[in-house]
Amino acid sequence: MPGYSTLLYEKDGRIARIILNRPGRLNAINDEMPGEIEAAVGQANDDDDIHVIVVSGAGEAFCAGYDLKEYAQADGENPFVQDMPWDPMIDYKRMKKNTDQFASLWRSYKPTIARIHKYCVAGGTDIALSCDFVIMEATAKIGYPPTRVWGCPSTGMWVHRIGPQAAKRLLLTGDLVTGTYAKELGLALEAPEPEALDACVEALAARMAGVPKNQLMMQKLMINQAVDAMGLANTQMVATLFDGITRHSPEGMWFKEKAEEEGFHAAVKHRDSGDPIPEGRQAIRKNR
Repeated sequence: MPGYSTLLYEKDGRIARIILNRPGRLNAINDEMPGEIEAAVGQANDDDDIHVIVVSGAGEAFCAGYDLKEYAQADGENPFVQDMPWDPMIDYKRMKKNTDQFASLWRSYKPTIARIHKYCVAGGTDIALSCDFVIMEATAKIGYPPTRVWGCPSTGMWVHRIGPQAAKRLLLTGDLVTGTYAKELGLALEAPEPEALDACVEALAARMAGVPKNQLMMQKLMINQAVDAMGLANTQMVATLFDGITRHSPEGMWFKEKAEEEGFHAAVKHRDSGDPIPEGRQAIRKNR
């Protein structure tokens, strides 16, 4: 039985529960979490008693994304921002590892359900959209604000889940949307009221838990291969590479410098305000 520092693993009859467990940081993703998610998925897949995996978050949110405050505010080079000239392949290797570890939920032979309450933001959506099913509170919020500057969703699941128009609606704005709207877009399977979230998740999990494991595996592999044929691997390669570029472009460096000088929350406030983000030469400051 592996020990985990960022999540809890519970076995509940035929259901495995993976609970993101950094509630003091709204379950923000640190260096250990992606690998621990992959390990927990492997633990569930290796357990013949388990038929279904439910992923949830402890505390006040499902997941607030990558824990980037310290990286953004820290002066100089760090794992997310290299000194110039930067090597795209160093960044790609690091982030592709995370992409593949999150995608273990998608590749899992056993169906996976993301149970979303309150917030699922930025990198948190990489976890949720790698699950087979998303069930979220009607009032919960989901989205990828860093697509405005300093980010690109590396798992690339958006277009494969909701199609190009809806994916553009969310990724070209960085807007957060409610569970109700997410269901309309096809992003969420169900969007119950908060008090009914657990009942909705448990009903789906229990219904699948009664199906033989080999049947679940065959149906999932059959559907997933169609998504693979649509180019999921290529989407993830491009998205992961672009994620690194967003952090090293003139605009990305502007965001980093603003976070260093004024604090991460001030940089995020400008990013999400709708005010123009400096571009090109306007964004070039002390690091250019």
